[in-house]
Amino acid sequence: MSLVALQRNGGEAIYSQIAKLLKEEVVSFFSPGQCLPSENELAERFGVNRHTVRRAIEDLIASGLLERRHGKGTFVLDGPADYVLGSGTRFTETFESLGKTASSRILRKLAIPARGGVAARLRLAENEPVIWLESLRLADDRPICVISHFLPQQVFPELLTEYRGGSLHEHLAVRYQFTLRRIESLVSAVLPQGDDASLLGMPQNQPVLRVKSVNVSERDGTPLEYALTRFRADRIQLRINP
Repeated sequence: MSLVALQRNGGEAIYSQIAKLLKEEVVSFFSPGQCLPSENELAERFGVNRHTVRRAIEDLIASGLLERRHGKGTFVLDGPADYVLGSGTRFTETFESLGKTASSRILRKLAIPARGGVAARLRLAENEPVIWLESLRLADDRPICVISHFLPQQVFPELLTEYRGGSLHEHLAVRYQFTLRRIESLVSAVLPQGDDASLLGMPQNQPVLRVKSVNVSERDGTPLEYALTRFRADRIQLRINP
């Protein structure tokens, strides 16, 4: 990268000038997955302190151009992956078809009373027990989404103890002989809540794509899963297929 002069007596903040210059250079000369020079190197190049460089980089992270990987550096993000929302969408299959390694981590496994929207979408009485599973899904070890699954405990009585990760729908098909089909997906953009931003490694003020889905039994159309998914909007574009 070439040396540049900053306008130190103009009206634009120094960090903002650096952010614009870095953005132009990243777009022109860097490929997705490449690591930027260290903050010390950039600070020396621009003749500023690390705090100013860090603020410029934070702007580019918030815009979705870069990401910071703890202990490794700052990397250029690739474009958002095409994630198809159809009747039989599967996270693992979707990302493996893109040449990425899909993985997941269970965050919570609890039995709770069904209330409000959960009870209504699963056609259950208020306070009827449901299983709440929450998992973090990753592609090439990068967080993509957090999913909350709600399923009727009466239908899947051993799920809490038997499910230990991997494809939930595959487990339901093998263990309980239920194949699920998506019949509804409601998509909205919202700010991350709770610990979602921390889990997804993103700023609290950057929106996520929230998808509320209902999955029914292929056998008789009974609602068996309500899923609430929060995607990193800078890593996913949703393609809606009927």
